[in-house]
Amino acid sequence: MKNMLKIRELSTLPVMLFLALGLLLSVNTTAYAGDDPSIKGELRMNIQSSMASYIERNTINGVYDYFDPVTGKLISLKLDYLHDGIVRNGDFYVSCADMIDQSTGKVVDMDFFVKEDDTGKVITTQAIVHKADGKKRKYHLEKVKTKH
Repeated sequence: MKNMLKIRELSTLPVMLFLALGLLLSVNTTAYAGDDPSIKGELRMNIQSSMASYIERNTINGVYDYFDPVTGKLISLKLDYLHDGIVRNGDFYVSCADMIDQSTGKVVDMDFFVKEDDTGKVITTQAIVHKADGKKRKYHLEKVKTKH
């Protein structure tokens, strides 16, 4: 079973402390699909902290609203947990979070895109539905090539 960070309520300082503690206490050396073990330490912690902050900044009254261009609907989501897997593709990182659709109760797996700025600060820039109701979307991020 994947080692995943559970986050039920978000606020900046507790989230950062929780992520740091979780990373320090994690002693799992198994590499899972969708995880690059070379992304570690402070960089890994900063990527996940950036995702948590992005979700928090875009959450109103506990709900993260997302317009799904595939279905053409606005979906209201609540964070269930951040996955601990992170991959790099060109000049950006990708990690996931499971969100619960508030109208159906079903899991929506969101991918979050994170980039480093010129100072090395990591910033989450976008979210996209990776999987809805257990079904992967047609985009294949792993095959996307980016230019530097």
